[in-house]
Amino acid sequence: MIKLIASYNDEVARTVLENAPYNAKYTSHQIQKEILHILSNKVRKHICEEIGDSKFCIVVDEARDESKREQMALILRFVDIHGFIQERFLDLVHVKDTTSLTLKQELCGILSRHGLDVSNIRGQGYDGASNMRGEWNGLQALFLKDCPYAYYIHCFAHRLQLALVAASREVIPVHQFFSKLTFIVNIICSSSKRHDELHAAKTDEIVHLLEIDELETGKGANQIGTLKRAGDTRWSSHFSSVCSLINMYGATLTVLQKIIVDGSTYSQRGDADSAYNTLTSFEFVLILHLMKDMMGITDILCQALQKQSQDIVNAVQLVHSTKTLIQSMRDDRWEELLKNVKSFCEQHDILIPDLTASYVASYYPEDFTEQEKINLPFQLQHFILDVRQHPEMKNLSTIHELFYSYYRAIIFSNENNKDKVNLADSLVIYIEKEIAEKFSSDSIIEDFKSLKIRRVPL
Repeated sequence: MIKLIASYNDEVARTVLENAPYNAKYTSHQIQKEILHILSNKVRKHICEEIGDSKFCIVVDEARDESKREQMALILRFVDIHGFIQERFLDLVHVKDTTSLTLKQELCGILSRHGLDVSNIRGQGYDGASNMRGEWNGLQALFLKDCPYAYYIHCFAHRLQLALVAASREVIPVHQFFSKLTFIVNIICSSSKRHDELHAAKTDEIVHLLEIDELETGKGANQIGTLKRAGDTRWSSHFSSVCSLINMYGATLTVLQKIIVDGSTYSQRGDADSAYNTLTSFEFVLILHLMKDMMGITDILCQALQKQSQDIVNAVQLVHSTKTLIQSMRDDRWEELLKNVKSFCEQHDILIPDLTASYVASYYPEDFTEQEKINLPFQLQHFILDVRQHPEMKNLSTIHELFYSYYRAIIFSNENNKDKVNLADSLVIYIEKEIAEKFSSDSIIEDFKSLKIRRVPL
């Protein structure tokens, strides 16, 4: 900043930096902050002079910084004297809370300090959060009360991101996948030590692959990345998070294994073990690649919607091509996806289930209450112990005898518990009750009469 000011003013240049007296170099932190503040105010004043009394739009984004403080950025859009649309970053302020009223007060305070009239607002743009875009109680509605022409314009890239996240999380396994993904990222990125271990593990992996000629060398190739968190309102963050995990998959497993063995607390070791088991499951790897392919298609549209130069014709064309590619993926690319997943699993020694095997139900869940399902394993333990100790079971020599004895036990139990009603008949009537309900009582009585000749009462 000092060099910049000196380049514009020869008198300043003669008295700063190497030309300044030893005790007046203006390099202290406080002095630098004051100089920076003066320059930034000049920039803001110039922006406000560009706008003057003209109409303008506000574009607001609110997010947490690395220190978990809520920060709100304000950008102004307006048409300059030459007829061109300009976007100017005006300010970034810390907000104590993110309620709609607090955000409005902060924004009005910024505009007032720079001589901008709220009544000249002709548009509002937010990141899609409910406290901002709310039609009745949000920031949008509060500004409309003061200025009825401050029309709300949604950020379409954010809307696409929110729609994709909401739609995908309606599928329970996908929702569980992203929850598990966040859990894994939190474990690995919870400290700088683990972050360094992740980089070291990835470096070792790259060196090994280069030694066996599995990777190509070149400028910019084989970069070491890190794991990225997914945020619901951040552009492309879910896609970036998925891609980063695939890229750092082997290194992530290495770090988790180290934590399982060397973790300082039982909770660290337990969480790492849970994350490792999740990461090495076939279901997780399948959804990981499914989300990568799907969000890779939609990310092109998401990025295009952020460009100021993107015209409406190209945007509509991208919407059409995105829908077509997603439908094509659903109809024709399952085998390709499964092939890639299997290859990934083989590379990392992950057990691949037999997807061609027939599904066999062990029992009918709808026929049992939740408590009965809980009790069943304990009842089976008692049953196994009783059968092994039963005198009739000890002398069995063939499978036929075992089956006959087991059948007799069921019939005996059934007779005691159901007043000697035949088990097979009961099962038929219960399971096929929709058919049984079709028969009238009269038809049953007639069939009963025809079974045999019965004594006629005197």
